[in-house]
Amino acid sequence: MPTVAWWLLALPLIAGAMLPLQAGMNGEVARHLSSVMNAALVSFAVGTLALFCIVLAQRDLPGLQSLRGITWWHWGSGLLGVFLIATAAFAAPRVGASLFMALLLAGQLLMALLLDHFGWAGYRQASISLGKVGGIVLIFAGVWLIRRG
Repeated sequence: MPTVAWWLLALPLIAGAMLPLQAGMNGEVARHLSSVMNAALVSFAVGTLALFCIVLAQRDLPGLQSLRGITWWHWGSGLLGVFLIATAAFAAPRVGASLFMALLLAGQLLMALLLDHFGWAGYRQASISLGKVGGIVLIFAGVWLIRRG
């Protein structure tokens, strides 16, 4: 494996650490608004505004022609984001941060294993190995232990 800059490893770690905080915040917004979907809407509206300001500051708005080149299934990534945010706002407050994040991680790693194995969605192909399967089994053991505790 090639040497990776420390910050390239730190960024996903920090982003991952923010997920349970974001889920809790969205759950509180959902409770305040009495609506999971309205909480997701608020989250996406704030995120969209922030991204719009960043893109404007970079003077890098995409042109209509480049947007037309995006395939139909690429547009679906926004829907996956809606599903994640709405699920977090609904489920995280009910199951707790630890169990929610353990289940989220288990789901992420299962999908990542498939994406890597088949080289789907732009990932380089990397076959499933016994070590990877063992890691997934340990994650599910962690989910079970967290659920029991």
